[in-house]
Parts: sequence; structure tokens; C-alpha cells
Amino acid sequence: MMTSVDTDLIRVLADPLRLRIVTLLARETLCTTHLVEETGAKQTNLSNHLKVLREAGVVETEPCGRYIYYRLRPEVIEGIAGQFAALAQTARAGAETNLKRSCP
Repeated sequence: MMTSVDTDLIRVLADPLRLRIVTLLARETLCTTHLVEETGAKQTNLSNHLKVLREAGVVETEPCGRYIYYRLRPEVIEGIAGQFAALAQTARAGAETNLKRSCP
């Protein structure tokens, strides 16, 4: 059984600021102003990272007056967590059977 992990999503979440944003949004829905306060990042930098997260499907937006609120899509995180769990299960099964390819 071959298992692969969504490498594009891994790249998106590998950035420290984007991971911080995701962590904050896991607790509550926030607007850009809140995220600037919490992260200390500049608004333009934060907006660029939010765009990447939005395009990757990790967050969704909700307009509220002149603000845009961002919400984490937990099913995306659950999906990648499931991929890692399957990868770990594959590794565990390989270790239990001592599966080893012979050298030529």
C-alpha cells in the first residue's frame, strides 16, 4: 500500500507565519486587524499569506461590513492529518514485517 501526502499543502503550512495564522484561526474566526495584532506582521505581508491559505483551501472568508473575517476549514487539516496517519500506518506495517529491499 503506497501512501502519499499532499506536498502542496505541506509547503503552504511549512511557512512559520502561515502556520501561526492557522493556529490562531483554529481557536476563533479573526479579521486581518486581529491577525496583525496577534502576529506582529505587517498588514500587506499578512494579506499575502492569507491569500495563499485561501487559494490552498485552508481558510475561507466571511465579509462583515468593511472587514473580512477568516475561518479555518478543519476538514482540510483533518485530511492532511489522515494522510500522515496513513503514512505512519504504512511505516509501522513495514517495520513489523521487516520489509527490506535487497541491494543489487
